[in-house]
Amino acid sequence: MSHVLLLPYGTSGSTYPFIWLGRQLMAGGHRVTLVTAPRYESIARQAGLNFVATGGEELEQMLKAPSLWKLGIGLATAYTHGGRAAKDYVAAAEEAIAQYGPADLLMAPMICFGARVLREKLRIPLVTVHLYPMMIIKAHLPPVVIPPFLWLRRLPLLLRRLILWFPNPLDLFAYPAVRRCCAEHGVTPHSLWKKWWDSPDGVLTLFPDWFAPPQPDWPKNLLQWDFPLEDMAAERPMDEALARFLAEGEKPVLFTAGTGHFHAEAFFSTAAKLVRELGCRAVFITPKTDQVPRDLPAGVFVSAYAPFSRLLPRARAFVHHGGIGTTSQCLAAGLPQFVVPMSLDQPDNADRVKHLGVGLCISQGRFTVERALPLLRRCLEDEKLRESAGEHASRLHDRPSPDVLLDWLEKRMRSTHPSRIPAAHTRDHP
Repeated sequence: MSHVLLLPYGTSGSTYPFIWLGRQLMAGGHRVTLVTAPRYESIARQAGLNFVATGGEELEQMLKAPSLWKLGIGLATAYTHGGRAAKDYVAAAEEAIAQYGPADLLMAPMICFGARVLREKLRIPLVTVHLYPMMIIKAHLPPVVIPPFLWLRRLPLLLRRLILWFPNPLDLFAYPAVRRCCAEHGVTPHSLWKKWWDSPDGVLTLFPDWFAPPQPDWPKNLLQWDFPLEDMAAERPMDEALARFLAEGEKPVLFTAGTGHFHAEAFFSTAAKLVRELGCRAVFITPKTDQVPRDLPAGVFVSAYAPFSRLLPRARAFVHHGGIGTTSQCLAAGLPQFVVPMSLDQPDNADRVKHLGVGLCISQGRFTVERALPLLRRCLEDEKLRESAGEHASRLHDRPSPDVLLDWLEKRMRSTHPSRIPAAHTRDHP
């Protein structure tokens, strides 16, 4: 039995996929410990995982920062706080090892820089987990990190490679704190962009190839998987009042700005006006319900949480921020989606939704009643769009066997590799 440490960093949409990974690993006979912010302890333990909380307040401070949800600036905010959190993750992971035993594998997103420090210090294999395509920034088909990347795609390949060779803002904002963490633990720091973006031990992507087709310059030691579609429905069932609301009338339109957005007053104000114009029923989903206007039209239900796998089949359309968890649940439900991307991975996810023909999108700055109303009406009335959403939902009905994923992960565990970590990138493509 091997011991795996999972080290997610971010909102529920960034944490639930790691809980899903933990479920798969436990089903395969492995011990799993989740190491992350204290806010996720209860749900992790309900899922049966060991848990060790990180110290510090970097995640909470990041989520409270209005700049997190501003295009471009949000990445700088995330990297800055992610860099500062590195020391907290190292300390918590070492506590997990002391409490639950030596670790045979680390799994973390790129932004959990503490995981890479641990790999170098303790020689524990690390698998970098990319939850969305935006994290694979390569020249062949650059993701839409920011809108100018749409122009980058039109340039010759050699010029794209040259532009992406230049320093990444990641080093500017996160590197100083990561360097201090490295110094405290006797680790030699390297460029986060050029050396530490992907682990040489393995890269796992949790999105299917029809959502993001693999490119020639992706890492060679990469396994592309499917959407986890983990929403903790068993541990957090639908509120009875919401269930009654859904049963009492026509299917509603759903609105959310994401579980981590604490500054979405403008989004919900526009949402309320759209509902009035349409005369439809609606559900507003936000953990901070004080963001919702008080003078809501009749037929609007406000919920702090809802399991999307249960809610979305009972809705007409979903207006949302474009987080990968919400986007994938819409795809699974065959539900037309209207994406209002704000920051981080959301613009790239929105671009993919549009090109798949399963939804429409508009930038946060253009999300006004006048501009959004005709697009939302299309989501509700366009049969071609609804048919396309249904066709893509069928792609998610046949899930790949987790045995392949477990076999790939087990080959990267320290207990199966007496020579510990290879010096260079492995070349064994799964």
